[in-house]
Amino acid sequence: MATKAEKTREYIIEKAAPLFNKKGYAGTSMNDIMEATGLAKGGLYGNFKNKDEIAAAAFEFSYQRLKADLGARVGPKKTAMEKLHAILQYYRNYTVNPPIEGGCPLMNTGLDADDTYPFLKRKAKEALLEMLHTLQRILKKGVDNGEINPGIEIKKEAEIIYAQIEGGIMMAQVADDVAMLNRMLDHLKDHMKERYSI
Repeated sequence: MATKAEKTREYIIEKAAPLFNKKGYAGTSMNDIMEATGLAKGGLYGNFKNKDEIAAAAFEFSYQRLKADLGARVGPKKTAMEKLHAILQYYRNYTVNPPIEGGCPLMNTGLDADDTYPFLKRKAKEALLEMLHTLQRILKKGVDNGEINPGIEIKKEAEIIYAQIEGGIMMAQVADDVAMLNRMLDHLKDHMKERYSI
């Protein structure tokens, strides 16, 4: 059972996560976090050394939630193609209904961090590589099971899938038009049918 201190820490992270995801690192102040949590400065600094530590924990929280949501949709699927289609389905209408307010934490943090906040960029990079590795694993399983064309370049295809999903999210967010994302997902579905079929 979590201690009072652990519960307070979790509460701060949960309230800070959407702030960092929407406003970015520079745009989120300690005052914003105090306001969102209802805690005084001492309450924050009693649980975290500084804003960097809160930002890192907030990203981790957001990313783990995204991963858990996605895993719940993809995990039960049996075949590689079913898993890939479940991923595309998960991201449909994503910008109007994200698991964390503000959109995709990986993309937001990656763009926000750049070289300015190396500790955040490192976390975003680790998350990106994990997402790509998961896609590669699904594709390889499909090839090994004789379900997906063995002629595909697994690494390249994983990068294409993820780049198009994230690109679709970015365009949909900027244009306030979720149809842009959904068209990209439809295109990916066609691409998979064309390239992966045996």
